[in-house]
Amino acid sequence: MLLRSLTLQDFGAYRGSHTLDLTTSPEKPIVLIGGLNGCGKTTLLDAIQLVLYGARARCSGRGNRPYEAYLRESINRKADPAKGASIALEFTITVDNEERLYKLHRSWKTSGKTLNEFTTVLIDGKVDPVAGQNWADYVEDLLPLEVASLFFFDGEKIESLADPERAATVIESAVQSLLGVNTIEQLRSDLLGLQRRHRLTNEDQKVIDRIHELQEELDQAVQQIDDAKQLEGAKRNALDKAQKDLVAANHAFEKEGGELFQQRTALDNESKAVAKQLAQAEEALRHDIAAGALPLLLVRPQIEEIREQTLREKEAAEAKQVVDALEKRDTWFQELLSEFLSEETRNSVLKKLAEDRERRRESSVTPQILGVSEKTFNQLTALDSVLEHERQRAQAALAQAQELRQRQETLDRMLGAVPQEDAIAKRLADRDRAVRKVALLEAELNAASEHLVAIQRHHENLKSELEHALKGRLRSIEKAERSARIIAYSDRYRDTLDKFKKAVLQHHINRLEVAVLDSFNRLMRKSGLVRDLRINTADKFRLTLVDSEGEELDPSRLSAGERQLLAISLLWGLARVAGNWLPSVIDTPLGRLDSKHREHLVERYFPQASHQVLLLSTDEEIDEPLLKKLRPAIAHMYTLEHDETTFTTSVAGGYWWTGGTAHVA
Repeated sequence: MLLRSLTLQDFGAYRGSHTLDLTTSPEKPIVLIGGLNGCGKTTLLDAIQLVLYGARARCSGRGNRPYEAYLRESINRKADPAKGASIALEFTITVDNEERLYKLHRSWKTSGKTLNEFTTVLIDGKVDPVAGQNWADYVEDLLPLEVASLFFFDGEKIESLADPERAATVIESAVQSLLGVNTIEQLRSDLLGLQRRHRLTNEDQKVIDRIHELQEELDQAVQQIDDAKQLEGAKRNALDKAQKDLVAANHAFEKEGGELFQQRTALDNESKAVAKQLAQAEEALRHDIAAGALPLLLVRPQIEEIREQTLREKEAAEAKQVVDALEKRDTWFQELLSEFLSEETRNSVLKKLAEDRERRRESSVTPQILGVSEKTFNQLTALDSVLEHERQRAQAALAQAQELRQRQETLDRMLGAVPQEDAIAKRLADRDRAVRKVALLEAELNAASEHLVAIQRHHENLKSELEHALKGRLRSIEKAERSARIIAYSDRYRDTLDKFKKAVLQHHINRLEVAVLDSFNRLMRKSGLVRDLRINTADKFRLTLVDSEGEELDPSRLSAGERQLLAISLLWGLARVAGNWLPSVIDTPLGRLDSKHREHLVERYFPQASHQVLLLSTDEEIDEPLLKKLRPAIAHMYTLEHDETTFTTSVAGGYWWTGGTAHVA
């Protein structure tokens, strides 16, 4: 992989558009970028990682901020947030001996509270929408993030790689991904997946196993059906006997008066209730009905005579009043007739009238014996209906009382026939036991019948499934044979790959031990400080240093500069073993190192660290003497110029002490 160019548009401190030509050659693999602290060197390293990995990028300027907040703050403060910022990276990758040109463009802008991010990928000058939409997965095939972190690093921060635990993690990750060991493991996993798929789809074996299971279950079901039938028959026989025992117990219980005994309390309560009702009925007859008008029924003929005499006296009085009125009328009429009729006619009429008065006077002649008033007469008239009502009440009360007496006599006879408790206790206990036994056996028989039905249903289901399985077995025999061959060959291939992986891993580890030790000794000014270096794959790739006396050397005994060189040696050794196929981007490459170690890095490491090396240095790191030593390997030089008034950075050609020359011949 080779970087061609990097273009920043309003990103971080870089106002406007800035493009760095990063093309190199085997003879001149270095691009030197100078800048004082705070001018934006680390921003360039962040830009390369951000454009490649987006939210997964390990940008030093991001910290713990959310990705969206980081992008917002990465837009230059002088730029319009609505237009946003962008990063474009051009690089080439050789695939199947054919070089392909990629241009990756990542931009983002704000719209109110919303931030929109866009990723565009051009391959050989043509937009590839699939790669753009799936770039996060796509870049992992081109340059895995874990691998990139070994080649894009801050020189001042890699000292931690000298720690054995941290170094072991880096070595394991690099060996697995950078040196292709994980490819072998992936092949083993793929073969295992193939075996699993064929085992899972091995219908014949599954069907055969299921046939055996079904046959065993079917045999068990047949036996269970026989057992269930026997159990049901036994329960039914037992129930029949218990029911006969219950009939006999009931008969003996009834013969001893058991029914009456059970009704004793109810009979006693009813007897008391009837006695109470009878007493109430008799009390009503004595104090309610007999104390009223009912006794008058005894003198009803006399009352009738009184009523008739009173009626006659009333009618006589009324007739006398009529006669008196007629006498007055006839006197007036006689005077009136004397004027109009003859004496003979008048006398005839008067005679008729006199006869009528006499007849009426005779009917009104009744001796006044009682002299009853009008009110009393009305009461006598109404007395008949009252007495009739009282008679009916008395008859109903007497009938009720008679019925209650008869019921009480019946209850007394029944209570008299109730046997004593001690005489009926045994019969009652026998009957209760018989009732409980029948109920228990009925429940057990129901359960046995339900169990038999369930077993029979299960038996039918098993028969149906067995028939289906037998049919399926015929279809799966051919597949089973093919799957068996695949599984057998896969086992052999996986064993071979496992041995091959161990051999490849040990081969790479041996080469890596030599390369890291050689790199460290070439960079160290103390010759012989470390005589040997070992990487123990059995102990999680732990890195061990051995001193000149053959003793294990604790990395903490090294100086800060020596630990930084050890970390650089580890990365350099990995790059050398991997074939230097990735570019190295090193920020602050010479921090914490003394002059001798700096010379070793400039002379021995940077020109050979990779086929492309980007150095982000201050003027105190790559100073004028070191620049002279490094200059033959430099393809491009740039200086980052920072404007303290606008707080913006621009990219200028050349480096300090080069007089502004943009490109070194």
